[in-house]
Amino acid sequence: MLKRAATALRTAMDTALRPLDLTVPQYSCLEVLSQRPGLSNAELARAVFVTRQSMNLVLRGLQDRGLVTRPATAPQGRALPSTLTPAGRAQLHAASIVVKTVEKRMLEPFSVTHQDRLLHDLAACAEALANEK
Repeated sequence: MLKRAATALRTAMDTALRPLDLTVPQYSCLEVLSQRPGLSNAELARAVFVTRQSMNLVLRGLQDRGLVTRPATAPQGRALPSTLTPAGRAQLHAASIVVKTVEKRMLEPFSVTHQDRLLHDLAACAEALANEK
């Protein structure tokens, strides 16, 4: 059932983000960069749960649209730190509104108490797997 819920959420987010010309990985990338500017391709890939090759395509697309900027050469090593542009921040703001609408729709069947319980239960599931030896 968790997989089914995740698939339904992904489909709803894809549909909601389409008018903004964003995919879920692109939105996720913008969200992560807003919280942690300067991440490399590999760090972003891990945070967004895509391969480095996929993240390279995501970043290139966002950069071509002027939403993300990366230096032409690495300031140190080989990693190219990415940051949001003002246009990227504006696009993220618009995307966050539609994603919040999807989240609200998903949680509509639950009372506030049940929403808190769901959050607690999902956190417990994640914790149980994280602590697995």
